[in-house]
This record gives sequence, structure tokens and C-alpha cells, in this order.
Amino acid sequence: MNILKFLLIWLCFIPLAILNGGLREYVLLRAIGEKWALSVSGILLSACIFLITWSLLPRITKVHTSKDCWLTGICWALLTVSFEFAAGLANGNTMAELLTAYNPLTGNLWLIVLATTLLSPIIVRKIPKRAGIST
Repeated sequence: MNILKFLLIWLCFIPLAILNGGLREYVLLRAIGEKWALSVSGILLSACIFLITWSLLPRITKVHTSKDCWLTGICWALLTVSFEFAAGLANGNTMAELLTAYNPLTGNLWLIVLATTLLSPIIVRKIPKRAGIST
């Protein structure tokens, strides 16, 4: 398993997440309100994460086992949570503010984003006829 290649794919998520946050703050909030903007933003980011995984994982890695896919998804999810907390704390957010993202009753679908990050390698592995991925 080539860790650098998996990390490279995960690094592609960061600029998309930042752009997604900008779209939410400057367009969606004004157009549809906070609760809906959070939900739409979560769905868009989840779709982008899956599309990046689907397009890059089979092309730049040779994933052979289900175990590799699970380990990749777990690492990506842990990196994502770590990055989110580090960036949030660096921007002056409190832990309580950061933890509100984990409450779907607020309209925030962050848990869906994390689930997508975790499960995308496993799902992509199961998609038939993708070069470099065995089933």
C-alpha cells in the first residue's frame, strides 16, 4: 500500500472543502438560509469526496484488498477530523462550536461527509470494471 498516494488523494479534499465552505457562506446562506445551506453544503462535499475517490483511487493506486480500502477510509476519516479540529481551533472556534457540526439536528450533515470519506474507498472498490481495483 503506497501511503503517499493515498495521502495525495486525501489532500485533494481540502481545497474542495474550502471552496464548498465559501459557496455555503457567500451564496447558499443568502439564497436558502442557514439550515438548508448546511445540508446542501454537506451533500455537495460528500459528492465531491466520492467523485475524487472514484476518479483517482483506481488510477494512481493498486488497491488489492478490502483491508487496504478500510485502512484508507479510516485514515482519511481520522485525518479529516484532525484537520477540522486543528483548523477550527486555529481560527478561534471553541470546542463546543466545533462539536455542533456533529449534531445533524442543526441541519449540518458533517457526519454524512465523514461517512462518505470513510466508505468511499470501499464503495469504489466494489464498482465493477475499474482499472486497478480488484473485487
